[in-house]
Amino acid sequence: MEFLSLMEIIGTVAFAVSGALVAIEKELDYYGIVFLAIITAVGGGILRDLLIDLPLPLALENPLYVLISIATAAVVILFYKKFVKYQNIILFFDAIGLAAFTAIGAEAALTHDVYMPFVVITLAVLTGTGGGILRDVFVKEIPFVFRKEVYAVACILGAAVFMGAYHLLNQGRVSMYICFGVTLAVRLIAVKMNWHLAKVKRIEGK
Repeated sequence: MEFLSLMEIIGTVAFAVSGALVAIEKELDYYGIVFLAIITAVGGGILRDLLIDLPLPLALENPLYVLISIATAAVVILFYKKFVKYQNIILFFDAIGLAAFTAIGAEAALTHDVYMPFVVITLAVLTGTGGGILRDVFVKEIPFVFRKEVYAVACILGAAVFMGAYHLLNQGRVSMYICFGVTLAVRLIAVKMNWHLAKVKRIEGK
């Protein structure tokens, strides 16, 4: 199994765990838990494929990742109390998933002959963060990527590095690995250092 394929599976599991935990916290039923796990894990990829105008999103054409998400949701339901104790480990896996999906999203653009830097970066960010945004929208929360640490910015930096590496090396696979490493490093450092983007302070009484 290739390195990024393994990371994609780990990322799918991590995102599915994230979706399932949010669903449980919102007191959704079993169907809601499974649905949120699936949409968190594959939602970004589906949005990307719709923008690329594929006849059928890859997550639907190959149901492997949906099945992994369903199995993960079932495990979370059964062992919920244990998962709650290991939030830091889940955060680490989530960072791996974010990095893997960002790299895969960037590479998917080139595979479909899209080379414009802005589009490549957009598809990479959408693949990495789209599922989480959909998850939060479904439970009526402000999306995590808009309010917590350096998250989407890690995707943007990773995708920008991907484009730079691709233009210098003309090697898509090597560029994916570089993108993966940069995105992962930025995300983990942001979590460790508790980095957040600046916010505009609201004027009280207005």
